[in-house]
Formats: sequence, structure tokens, C-alpha cells
Amino acid sequence: MAQLLSTTLQTSNDDALRAMFAARKRVFIDLLKWDLPALDGKFEIDEFDNEHAHYLILLDRDGGHLGSTRLLPTTRRHILGGLFASLCDGPVPTGPVTYEITRFCLDRSLRAPERRSVRDQLITAIVQHAMHEGIERYTGVAEMAWLRQILGFGWDCRPLGTPQSGPCGTIGAIEIRIADDTSTLLDATGIWRPVTTLICNERRAAGARN
Repeated sequence: MAQLLSTTLQTSNDDALRAMFAARKRVFIDLLKWDLPALDGKFEIDEFDNEHAHYLILLDRDGGHLGSTRLLPTTRRHILGGLFASLCDGPVPTGPVTYEITRFCLDRSLRAPERRSVRDQLITAIVQHAMHEGIERYTGVAEMAWLRQILGFGWDCRPLGTPQSGPCGTIGAIEIRIADDTSTLLDATGIWRPVTTLICNERRAAGARN
């Protein structure tokens, strides 16, 4: 059974973070050939992996990486606003209740049925996190094949502009609205798959008291 770790760099499980950064290197650099730095040749880490980033990491029962994503506040420099603002026909959506989904990563070791299950659980976790934290809107940048999947999940999602050609292929920007009926909409298309949540900072606090 998968477990969800909701964490930051400050309250993190170091083993889970290392596994996530290594998985990102295998996916985004080795497989997709993105021009990104690799720390020590093992870990994909960039300027946005800082104290403001929040991570959702799906782990197997042994602590192995299944999938992960990074959420960035749009009140600070982020990928859409800082690097790809031209993908938006109007102003880039920003604000305290708007976060950006980045580095959505499914482990390369997963087989097709497992990938679908982990994908759905990670999408569900993103929505659950939004509902818990008062996030009302997500934005993101995606290449076309993945963008079409996102638009087809059934939630309230729309393109922010016309896709454009880039160094990694054709990419577009999207906006996802989170509301009380988002879980129902995702459930109708078979996406909604809640998982157990581990709150890392609560576990450390409990350990400090013992």
C-alpha cells in the first residue's frame, strides 16, 4: 500500500527526498533529456528546490519512491511566471491561494498498471493538499501529451494560452480550479484514489517529546 509524505526541506525525511531527487534525475534528465543540472551526477535539483517548496511524495511500504511532485507558491518567483509567462494569453495567475504544480514524477521502475495507479493517487493527493491548505487554484506548464491527460481528468481545468514550441517540444500552460466538487468530478472519471498521509513535521515533533 502506498503512503503519502507531505513535506518541505525543513521538515523532511532525508531518505525520501534523496529518492525523489534521484527519480527526477532518471526521468527528466536521463529519459526526457531535459537540459537540467544534476547534483553529484545523481540528483535533479534546481533553484526552485528551496525553503518555499512543498513536496508530496508517494512511497511504498519499504520507503521506496513511487511518485512525487513539487508545489511552489506563486507569490514568489516560480516556473510559469519566471520562465514561461509568454504561454499565458493574459496575466500569469498568482496570489496566496494559487500554487504551481511542478516536477510531477512517476518512478521509471513502475509498470503500466502501477503507473496509472500512482498517477491517480498523486493527483488525488494534490487536491487533498489544496483542500487542507486553502489552495483554490493550481497552475502548471506541461508538454502536450501530458497536458491533454491533465485536461481530460474531469476537474475544472483550462489552458491559459496557445501552446508553443520549446527546447523540450511543444508546451502549454494550464489552470486548475479546486472547489468542493473537485473530488466528485475526479471520482466520476476514476481518478480519485486517496492514500494514507504521513506528516513529517508532526512525526519529528512527536520524536522530540519522547
